[in-house]
Amino acid sequence: MITRKAYGGAYVVMNSKHIGADFNAAWPSAEIAVMGPKAAVNLLFRRELAEHPDPDTRRSELVEQYEDLFASPYQAASRGYIDAVISPQETRKWLIRSLAIARSKRVTTPARKHGNIPL
Repeated sequence: MITRKAYGGAYVVMNSKHIGADFNAAWPSAEIAVMGPKAAVNLLFRRELAEHPDPDTRRSELVEQYEDLFASPYQAASRGYIDAVISPQETRKWLIRSLAIARSKRVTTPARKHGNIPL
C-alpha cells in the first residue's frame, strides 16, 4: 500500500509489480515516479530555469506539471504498475480481501541444480 511517496529504486524493491508482488495499491495522495518532482525538474530543466527571469515561479509550474504527468498514482495504475487507487477509508477492506485471495496461493519452485555462490 503506497500512502505517500515511492520514488525510483525504493518503489521497485518495496513490493512492486516489477519484482512479482501479487497485489499493490495506492492512495490518491501517493506519488509514484522515477524520481521526486523537485529533483527531476531541477535536473531536466536546469538551463531553462537558469535563463528564466523568475526561476522560482517557473520551477513551481514545472513541478506541478511533473506531478500531474508522471507522479500521479492514476498514471501508475493506467500503466499497470499498481492494481488500484483506493481511498484511505477503503484500505482495511482492500487489504483483507487481498490477503484472503492470497491465502490459497500455492507456488511451486523448480529444483535448483546448484547452490548459492558465496556472497
